[in-house]
Amino acid sequence: MRRGQGETAMAVALIMLGAMVVWQAGTIRSPLYAQLGPRVMPYIVGGGLAALGAVLLAAALAGRWRAEPAAPGTPDLPALGWLAAGLALNVALVKPLGFVLAATLLFALVARSFGSTRWGRNAGIGFVIALLAHLGFEKLLGIHVGAGILEGIL
Repeated sequence: MRRGQGETAMAVALIMLGAMVVWQAGTIRSPLYAQLGPRVMPYIVGGGLAALGAVLLAAALAGRWRAEPAAPGTPDLPALGWLAAGLALNVALVKPLGFVLAATLLFALVARSFGSTRWGRNAGIGFVIALLAHLGFEKLLGIHVGAGILEGIL
């Protein structure tokens, strides 16, 4: 296999997945009176997947994205530990702290499991994503995703 061929294939697959999600979102029936129907989130997710795939494809074709081969059968135990800690703490803290703060911690720990050591940046990005998700579900869709410290203020 040539260098970059696997990365290119993954990027193309991601673009195709995003296109399929957008296509299937168009088949969802929505009530005529709904201002914001059930198609919105699949369109956003599908468009995001396709856009991410396009960025990754450009990086793969330019040679800026290379996967490092791992030793066969050797799991990265510290990474799995960070990931497991993030999931466990999210489940344990979502009720007392609320969705936004628990999801922020989850994002930071998952980013750490992928090798990032910039805790402040990761928590900031996670906070913004979690806050937007919370506001989107609560205010736009009317779906209650949990009350906590910050959600009481909002």
